[in-house]
Amino acid sequence: MYRPLYLNIKFVAVLILLILLMGLGGCAQRKSPAPVTSIEKTKIQTTKKKYLTNKKNSFKDRKWYKVKKGETLYAIAWRAGQDYRYLAKINNISKDYVIYSGQLLKLTGTVKASQNRPQKQNKSSSNQVKKSTGPTNKVNKTVVRRTQEEYGRKRDTKNNQLKVTEKKKFSNKIRGWKWPVGGKITRKFSSAAQGYKGIDIVGRKGMNVVAAAGGKVVYAGSALRGYGNLVIIKHNEDYLSAYAHNDRILVKEREYVKAGQLIAEMGKTGTDSVKLRFEVRYRGKSVNPEKYLPKR
Repeated sequence: MYRPLYLNIKFVAVLILLILLMGLGGCAQRKSPAPVTSIEKTKIQTTKKKYLTNKKNSFKDRKWYKVKKGETLYAIAWRAGQDYRYLAKINNISKDYVIYSGQLLKLTGTVKASQNRPQKQNKSSSNQVKKSTGPTNKVNKTVVRRTQEEYGRKRDTKNNQLKVTEKKKFSNKIRGWKWPVGGKITRKFSSAAQGYKGIDIVGRKGMNVVAAAGGKVVYAGSALRGYGNLVIIKHNEDYLSAYAHNDRILVKEREYVKAGQLIAEMGKTGTDSVKLRFEVRYRGKSVNPEKYLPKR
C-alpha cells in the first residue's frame, strides 16, 4: 500500500531525534559526579597508599608500615632510625620480637606508663591463676615446641632457662671491636641530618667479611632497599652493627657469632661498586663506627 511522502519524512525525523536524545542522555550520564561511596573509598585508598608505600627508601613523616615477607622488627627499626624496643612497646609486641608478613606497625607513638609497669594482682585473681595452671602449661609447651620447629635449634623447655641462656650469650660490655674487612675507607660517617650514617670500605669481590663483635644475627636478607644483601648483628641490648652490599651471606638469622667470625663475602649488591657499608647503632641511633674500631 502506498504511503504519502510526508509520512515517511516524519518517521525518519522522529527516528533521528530519538537517536540524538539517547546520545545526549549517555553523555550526561558519563559526566555525572561519582557516588559518595566511591569518593570515600578513594580517600581511604589514598591515605593507605601515603603511609604504606615506599618512597625513596625513606620513613620520613610515615606513621604506619606494612611488614613485608622476610622482614624483621630489627630491620624495620634500622630503616626507621628507631630503637627496636621502642617499636615493640608502641605496637605491644612481646620480647621475642616476632612480627608477621602483612602486619601493620606504628612507627611513631607514645609508650603508656601501664606498658612499663607490672599490673597488680589481687588474691582472688591469683587463686584463679593457680586453678588454671593445667591449660596454661599446655599453651606454653605448644609455644616452645613451635619456636623449636621454626628456628631449627634446641631450646630449654622452661621459660626461666630460656632467659638465662639468652643472657649468657650477651654481655653488657663489648670486649673490643674488630675491623669487619681490610681495605681503604672511601666514604666517612656524617652526623648531619641527611649525612651518611656509616662508612664505606672498598675491596675485592669475595673478600671475607667478619663480625666486628660477638652477638646474635637478627637479620640476614635483601629486603631493605639500598643495602643489598645485608647482615645485622645484635651485640647487646644497646648496640647493633650492619654489613651491607655483600655478594653472599654465610650466616642465618638467630645464629650466634663470635668477633672475627666469617659472616659474608664482599660484593656490590644494591650499589654500583664492590664495597662494604658498615654501620653501628646505639639504642637505634647512628654512631660513627670509627670511634669503636681499633686504630690501624
